[in-house]
Amino acid sequence: MKKNVMLKNIRNIGIMAHIDAGKTTVTERILYYTGRSHKLGEVHDGEAVMDWMVDEQERGITITSAVTTCHWNKSEIQLIDTPGHVDFTIEVERSLRVLDGAIGVFCAVGGVEPQSETVWRQADKYKVPKMAFVNKMDRVGASFFDTVDMMVARLNANPLIIQLPVGAEETFKGVVDLIDMKQIVWDDDSLGAKFLTVDIGPDMVELAEEYREKLIENVAENDDEIMEAYLAEEPVSRDALIAAIRRATINLKLVPVMCGTALKNKGIQPLLDAVEYFLPSPADVPPVTGINPETDEIEERVAGDKEPFSALIFKVAMMDGRKMSFARIYSGKMIAGADVFNSSRNKKEKISRILRMHANKKERVDEAGAGSIVGIVGAKDSSTGDTLCAPEKPILLEKIEFYEPVISIAIEPKTHSDQDKMDEVLDKFVAEDPTLRVKKDDDTGQTILSGMGELHLDIIISRMLREFKTNVNVGKPQVVYRETISSPSEASVEFDREIAGQRQAAVVRLAVKPRSRGEGNKFRSEVSDDIIPESMIPAIEKGVMESFASGALMGYPVVDVEAVLVGGSLKDSSTELAFTVSASMTCKEALDKAGPFLLEPVMDVEIFVPEQFMGDVIGDLNSRGGKIESINAKSNVQVIEAIVPLKRMFGYSTVLRSASQGRGTFSMQFSHFDKN
Repeated sequence: MKKNVMLKNIRNIGIMAHIDAGKTTVTERILYYTGRSHKLGEVHDGEAVMDWMVDEQERGITITSAVTTCHWNKSEIQLIDTPGHVDFTIEVERSLRVLDGAIGVFCAVGGVEPQSETVWRQADKYKVPKMAFVNKMDRVGASFFDTVDMMVARLNANPLIIQLPVGAEETFKGVVDLIDMKQIVWDDDSLGAKFLTVDIGPDMVELAEEYREKLIENVAENDDEIMEAYLAEEPVSRDALIAAIRRATINLKLVPVMCGTALKNKGIQPLLDAVEYFLPSPADVPPVTGINPETDEIEERVAGDKEPFSALIFKVAMMDGRKMSFARIYSGKMIAGADVFNSSRNKKEKISRILRMHANKKERVDEAGAGSIVGIVGAKDSSTGDTLCAPEKPILLEKIEFYEPVISIAIEPKTHSDQDKMDEVLDKFVAEDPTLRVKKDDDTGQTILSGMGELHLDIIISRMLREFKTNVNVGKPQVVYRETISSPSEASVEFDREIAGQRQAAVVRLAVKPRSRGEGNKFRSEVSDDIIPESMIPAIEKGVMESFASGALMGYPVVDVEAVLVGGSLKDSSTELAFTVSASMTCKEALDKAGPFLLEPVMDVEIFVPEQFMGDVIGDLNSRGGKIESINAKSNVQVIEAIVPLKRMFGYSTVLRSASQGRGTFSMQFSHFDKN
């Protein structure tokens, strides 16, 4: 492991894509060609280094994001391989929150698939510079240019083609580098470790010159220096072109696009060169900003070891029975054994150990500087999204957004001895995964586990048995609904009770009315200070928001409602507690009178099916209450896009396989809540 790598040579990148686009295979090749691994790990053999969990190896998918570090030329690349399945999209979200750059991997056959769009939007949200790698160029139906066109249409991206494929499908053998205007051909006998850089073949010269011109034009439109040379018809040097592409990539103006086939060991070394050339170091991205909890003022932390320490915990994992936190250090140094301040929880923590991670393997280090992504042991009270900082220079960084679960199952221990273990294990899973929810059903006594999808919950149950030897009985999956209202209403409740020897009394009058779908909940006050003091308004708002957590119909969360404080009265015995309780009771009564109804989760579904099975598949979707949005031909299959209620999609994979002789595939992701 190299020590004291200069900040400008660090690359913190993520590999992101739709499921089965080849992310983990790309990552395994990167590890092999950088010398981090000494054998090629294959996903289909269950031997991928980054898919280290038993469930990942058995299912051939990535479930949890894994961190590793490797070196290429002068650069240290800290890499996170993220899941592609929509059920684990929180792993992508929290990884992108702390990364400086990303590689979007696209299947040359499937192109831009639904989860590709989701992860791309997540990267856009955090303003992460991106590159694209069109993988699986050796597959039947592969089309490099169709995929690039889909990037424009579906992702609103500005792709910059810097490579052209030489051949396609079974004839794919290499790429043309449009920056150096050379052809690269890989040696199959060396597992792709050796390659030749040769003159462009005569059959590719004309196309290469055409796309070299397009490359210069595209860069010139986004860079003044290249524009000047282009207009003056001066030659553009290689160094000037690389520098311009780097600037445009970091400024989110261009997305360099490359191609290859990771499984057949072609295209990875130029991809690593491009990571070094075009993606930013921690010094190239804007300083991280946060709020000083003592002054409430916005402050910056510049990337540098001599700056005040700041870091963000982006993930918590239970590894070997111990809690490990993964943190991105933005500024300063983290030193093993030192005290740090958790500004999110106003607590001091001691960092007992700092670890460099290689999937599930660990290497202890004494300290880590700005730009590092490390595992830490000892942060007992810290969780995902918390900020660690220097006690004398506190800062609170932006938290990570979490998703609300859409599906639930009831679980119960099989034996009495499993009861205590089950509760303890679930607590660990909830600490690990912010999209997981656990609650007790008071009526049935069952434990309700809620998550992002059937696969998500299936993995949790599997891990309970494998890792913690906890046996549970599992009920059928249930949809997690929301509640809202259909009409305005008002209510007023007087709360007057003696609690712990003190009189508590207050009267609150509230009006509630529906908001448009997706607008969320809102509270505002229309009363003057002489009716209810302004100091009591936060307590009333707290009561209202607490009542929104459980609706009048079936106890589901209430959404898209505005509550307005329109009256009330202050008594001698009024307290904040009395106003909170009165507001909660009043809001529940007002919601009960406002025509409450259920909202159910509706899913975006994309189905790939051969044309001869279209009729059966569409007929089945109609019977499920689905609405067909579009049908498009693509390669040798038809792509059906539809929206379908989640409750009608349980077990759909089995039905689709039966209806299409095993040739149909589908993916779905949450779209919105709508009337039940």
